[in-house]
Amino acid sequence: MASGNIPVKMNAIVISEPGGPLVLKLERRDVPKPGPGEILIRVHAAGVNRPDVQQRKGVYPPPPGASDLPGLEVAGEVAALGPGAERWRVGDRVCALTSGGGYAEYVKVHGTHALPLPAGFTYTEAAALPETFFTVWHNVFERGALKSGETLLVHGGSSGIGTTAIQLASAFGAQVIATAGSKEKCDTCLRLGAGRAVNYHEEDFVQAVKEATDGKGANVILDMVGGDYVDRNYRAAAVEGRIVQIATQSGAVASADFSRLMVKRLVHSGSTLRPRSVEFKGAVAAALEAQVWPLLAVRRVAPVLDMIFPLKEAWRAHERMEEGEHIGKIVLDVG
Repeated sequence: MASGNIPVKMNAIVISEPGGPLVLKLERRDVPKPGPGEILIRVHAAGVNRPDVQQRKGVYPPPPGASDLPGLEVAGEVAALGPGAERWRVGDRVCALTSGGGYAEYVKVHGTHALPLPAGFTYTEAAALPETFFTVWHNVFERGALKSGETLLVHGGSSGIGTTAIQLASAFGAQVIATAGSKEKCDTCLRLGAGRAVNYHEEDFVQAVKEATDGKGANVILDMVGGDYVDRNYRAAAVEGRIVQIATQSGAVASADFSRLMVKRLVHSGSTLRPRSVEFKGAVAAALEAQVWPLLAVRRVAPVLDMIFPLKEAWRAHERMEEGEHIGKIVLDVG
């Protein structure tokens, strides 16, 4: 089923070759056709994420069967339904997690990976939700099993992931300690609900965590840094602490004192979202709709937006991300 006015071609951003931001080029592509269980979305806005940058550089290829176009989250209107996509109707306003292809005027996604636009949200705001909220929910609350009254340490607290984790953990009754690289970024973390923000250029986060928890340490640590943070996380963690690795921006190889892992009975796990199964992502979406979407509807939590760029200037969005000065999410306005 379709709206009847879907074009054959669309504007899309392609990666012309591995390299810097300027390899992102505007190109005409065929509009994808939704398969069984899928929906076609007319994209109004698309989120920009670190994996997009890695894909552009040629170090994070799309999984088998995924679009070669960058873009892991979108917001827009349902334009067509594939066979068996029964929940949605043409014209429904949705945001969705994609396995690729978000930097385009149309994208197909599995129907279970789409969620209704929260009440009062713009497309630009909603496009900043799926990738970070799916990631934080699974890693902090499912893998990390964060509970009310526990302490969460969030590295990169001013990033899209970080600002989401601070708000969700606070909303569910946890205490939050965040690390960030400037006073402005630390102030943002505090405003969003962190009880303590640590400027890692000026303070040792291990010592700060110990001071903030009366020596007990953090129950859950969300880390996207890796490198020498691995051993420091072990020192900052509480007994029975859970450390969840979602990226290794400072290096995937580390030296750590594993005696702390044993003595404290720590659990250090990791995950990536993009290659997970359709069923897995659908289950996370269902949990978000039940547990988090009500909080969005009353603005108890909301995405923090940094800058918005037109689709044709996706290269500028990538420059902004790589400068490392952004706070919250960078979004593309697709139209």
